[in-house]
Amino acid sequence: MALSSYVLFVILGSGLVTWLSRVIPFILLKQFKLPKVVVNFLSFVPICIMTALWMESLFIQHLGQLPSLNVPNALASIPTLISAMISKNLLVIVIVGVISLAIINLAF
Repeated sequence: MALSSYVLFVILGSGLVTWLSRVIPFILLKQFKLPKVVVNFLSFVPICIMTALWMESLFIQHLGQLPSLNVPNALASIPTLISAMISKNLLVIVIVGVISLAIINLAF
């Protein structure tokens, strides 16, 4: 399949828009100092995102019914949460989560 100039420009334009949408906020925030209230509010964003991702993986969606618990993910969450409380190191948390889920998947 030949790559037409239109497709090439669409790909390059999409890449440029994506890059600019990620770089411009950093450039603008270097020029301004945010109020302390805004900085405190934004400090909770990573926690909210991680909680939403975690809750999404704990439940299995069934159309027209209530979601059911994903037992392997729930069991793997226990040692992962313990390692999070002890280490507070993201690398350790991810490694413990991956290893515990792998062991549970091997057992089931």
